[in-house]
Amino acid sequence: MTRIETLAVHAGGEPDKETGAVAPPIHLATTFQHGPAGERRAGYEYQREQNPTQDRLETVLAAMEGGAAALAFGSGMAAMNCLLESLPAGSHFLYPRDCYTGLRSLANEFLPERGVTGTAVDMGNPDAVRAALRPETRLIWAETPSNPRLEVSDLAALSAIARGHGALLACDNTFATPVLQRPLALGADVVMHSTTKYLGGHSDVMGGALVFAKADDLHARVAHRRHVTGNILAPFSAWLILRGARSLPARLAWHCRNARALADLLAAHPAVEAVHYPGLASHPNHAVAARQMSDFGGMLSFQLKGGREAALRVAGALKLAINATSLGGPETLVEHRASVEGAHPHTAQNLLRVSVGLEHPDDLLADFRQALDQA
Repeated sequence: MTRIETLAVHAGGEPDKETGAVAPPIHLATTFQHGPAGERRAGYEYQREQNPTQDRLETVLAAMEGGAAALAFGSGMAAMNCLLESLPAGSHFLYPRDCYTGLRSLANEFLPERGVTGTAVDMGNPDAVRAALRPETRLIWAETPSNPRLEVSDLAALSAIARGHGALLACDNTFATPVLQRPLALGADVVMHSTTKYLGGHSDVMGGALVFAKADDLHARVAHRRHVTGNILAPFSAWLILRGARSLPARLAWHCRNARALADLLAAHPAVEAVHYPGLASHPNHAVAARQMSDFGGMLSFQLKGGREAALRVAGALKLAINATSLGGPETLVEHRASVEGAHPHTAQNLLRVSVGLEHPDDLLADFRQALDQA
């Protein structure tokens, strides 16, 4: 049982042993009975450490990513922070120049308080990555495709650089998911997910996860930090993400199909300055994406020739697509990223990010066409 579609459905999905229920039960208990001297009778003690519903989800995530172990968290940021805070004081790490805003905030605001520093670098340029290494560099953090410009990093090349330096390679695989990209198979040590997004898949649950290539000391350290700091995922949230994971391969095929069609429409429209989608031959790292991904995903971004004003006009003229943050749900979401990045945005003012949903492609394209005609 190695094909991703079958793993998504069956990993961690054995019928309930007590009732035979095919759908897994939700274990809401915060505490579990033990013996007089604290002997665990079923492997559990307290929900903040682990619980049976979370265990099922972690089994699925590890299987889909091809990892040895997984840890679920209350959000993607909680997962990211727990891993980065596990670096020893005095450590340095590299992260992408184009990345999720939360990662940049951790690198610039919070991690330096612990003596951990980060440097932003063009992860699509292996020479730039090598040049940014320091003796104290302990981790290379990749995000591919990146948020929001969909930049692509060569994970095999980054793995070789990390190994040669004695550093770890972590990869945020939220945009691609294990259905389209398997970073551990390409040499990564840890994969991170915001399971709020495609894995949950319905815009109704928040969560995060780390998947480890090995159940080693790093995994143990991060698991202990999660337990002590309370970054646990609630059982009901774990159940919702588990449910979403079962249909991920089928949903993602539809997301990819719609995104390809929208990217082609945008690339041909006279009001559009640039389209950022790895599936387009014009993408700078299209060849890398084609090599390490099985398809190009449901995320894209594009820039308007008319600047910020044109971008906001297009976003406001959309009728089917919804102006909202987040991604990976059934509905198409559009976001003017610069407007939500605070007082000092890193994203271009003429850029709109699109999480392409599951609508009929003809309806979706018609909506964007009429909005673009108003740019």
